[in-house]
Amino acid sequence: MIQIRPVSDLRNKFPEIEKIVLKEGQPVFLTKNGCGTMVVLSLETYAELTDDIELNLDEADRQADLTDVRYTHDEIFSRVRTRINAGQ
Repeated sequence: MIQIRPVSDLRNKFPEIEKIVLKEGQPVFLTKNGCGTMVVLSLETYAELTDDIELNLDEADRQADLTDVRYTHDEIFSRVRTRINAGQ
């Protein structure tokens, strides 16, 4: 079940939020004045979300070290758009 709490709960009900995040493995979405402001995740969940990205960026850095070829912002995003549109 999605947990949406006011940001004040982070201060006032921290043990509850900690239990949801750590023991139940669920993120807690925090709001301020009715609008979403942040998400609280366990370190484990955050690592699961970002580890592949970090590995891919490391690989990209290694590949970039092997060549002098560089692409502009427009070239990269044009390729990304082409791939996205081809998949539809």
